[in-house]
Amino acid sequence: MRLFVALDLPEEVRQSFRDLIAALKRDCPGVRWVRPEGIHVTLKFIGITDDKNLEAICTALSFIASDAPVEMRFQGLGFFPNERQPRVVWCGVEASANLATLATAVGRSLEPGGVPPESRPFVPHLTLARVEPGKISTAEVQKLSQAARAIGVKVFGSIRETKFYLFESILEPGGAQYRRLREFPFVKGSA
Repeated sequence: MRLFVALDLPEEVRQSFRDLIAALKRDCPGVRWVRPEGIHVTLKFIGITDDKNLEAICTALSFIASDAPVEMRFQGLGFFPNERQPRVVWCGVEASANLATLATAVGRSLEPGGVPPESRPFVPHLTLARVEPGKISTAEVQKLSQAARAIGVKVFGSIRETKFYLFESILEPGGAQYRRLREFPFVKGSA
């Protein structure tokens, strides 16, 4: 099993990204856009895991708690590593401070089970596309940059979340499919 822990998005936020991706796809056919139904905020990528470890992972995640929901606003577009040589097109996430705390708690809860800690700082974002080197023209890179500037700080939606999920990532020729395996309410008194 290939697993990760993430916060999911409501349909109205997904629709905003569906509309954005449809508009950008026309001008940038060399970019591999994600399916909007798969967009999520990753808290921790676990990776390939033996099925027999599933219950231990779920038990570890079940102890994570917070006093408040995570609040997030999704806005703007950006690029990893940079605008001139994009490898990932992302939407920014402006979040309450407890989002980073939640991601840290998820990571720490899984370390005793052999999941390695993150080597990079937590940077919340929504991956919208992946760019393979040599598969995108200079004109497409310029169009992506222009689109990001035109969008500016447009807000694609906001959410207030009280639960996270353990997902399985199923790799297929047309892209990864994500299946929710378990739900974990993390705010005391939420269900």
